Amino acid sequence: MPTTRLHLVSAEEDHRVSTIELFFDLVFVYAITQTTQLMADHLSPLGVGQGLAMLAVLWWCWCSYAWLGTTIHVDHGIARLAMFGAMTVMFLVSLTIPEAFVDHPGGLFAPGLFVGCYALVRLLHLVAYLGAAQRDPGLRRVLLKMFVGLLPSVVLLAVSTALTGPWQLGLWVVALLVDYLNVYLTGPDGWRLNSPAHFAERFGLIVIIALGESIVAIGIGIGALPMSWLVAGAAVCGLTLAAGMWWAYFDVVARVSEHRLTQATGVERAKLATDSYTFLHLPLIAGIVLVALGLKKAFLSIADTENHTPGEALHGVPIWTLTGGLALYLIALSSLRKRNLGSWNHQRLVVGVLLVAATPLLEHVPAAVLLLIIAGLVLGLVTFERFRFAEWRRQVHTAHS
Repeated sequence: MPTTRLHLVSAEEDHRVSTIELFFDLVFVYAITQTTQLMADHLSPLGVGQGLAMLAVLWWCWCSYAWLGTTIHVDHGIARLAMFGAMTVMFLVSLTIPEAFVDHPGGLFAPGLFVGCYALVRLLHLVAYLGAAQRDPGLRRVLLKMFVGLLPSVVLLAVSTALTGPWQLGLWVVALLVDYLNVYLTGPDGWRLNSPAHFAERFGLIVIIALGESIVAIGIGIGALPMSWLVAGAAVCGLTLAAGMWWAYFDVVARVSEHRLTQATGVERAKLATDSYTFLHLPLIAGIVLVALGLKKAFLSIADTENHTPGEALHGVPIWTLTGGLALYLIALSSLRKRNLGSWNHQRLVVGVLLVAATPLLEHVPAAVLLLIIAGLVLGLVTFERFRFAEWRRQVHTAHS
């Protein structure tokens, strides 16, 4: 695969996100929706664990192609065909998500198909990346090290198809740890990041996609159920919550993260990209997905008046996914600040801890009031930061405008 046909990204050019990358992300949108539905259909600690493990697998696939897009122009030459091939296989992965852990009677053996398609997505990525690294021994070396971690991970996932329940999930966790730790311990030396603005934009867009899932969850939660003033008010609260989460990331965090990435060079830039984006954005996305699941169940409780009363509270796993997901999101944002600026965002940590601590009390609050409280809490947090750090925020906006 000659590098001339791969259209390598140079360090000088202003490389932005291409339409084929956005097209690729549409498959990931569907995969996130399927993962949320997987947890909704198996609403238990085990089911949520399966959903989070699934998200970690999908995230590794998406991140792989995000890194690839910083090295080659994926909308040119043979790379375009590789992207379409990866999209096709990734779509098959998404279709098998509902049966990835428990095969339904009839048809193909879905858990095996899932693992096979996942392995193929990763191998397609590796082949394309190795083609781009023909004249770069350092990049080629680190890619082969990544392959060393991929093989045992895929084998463990394949073995897990013969198991069920906690043992199966446990093997998934081990497989993911092998793959993730292999990349982390290999270190940043050898990776190339010629277009930091493109890289940061890719991750910003995937956050938007995940937040979009939380909005979609509102509509899915209501479904064909009749509208009411209570449902309308709850919908406004749900949208306010999503808007507050958007603000908490894009108003300052995304700007500072991109600036730090752009200012860094060489190995330091690769290390920053790995820490801030590849790893710390995973709990960020996981938090959004858990919030989407909680919103979906909350709106079902509010709108389905035949099976639920207007004053009914949210209990058990659904409320913990809502409050715990939001807490995880805020903690991940604070961790990004720590990585990029060297200090924690204490108010976000405090709000996250308070959310988790107050969850047993919130289980006695009607679902509609619960949404109002959480939306008001996030809105209060961003308003406090807007005025408390007004001067610093203005400097950040001016520097990155």
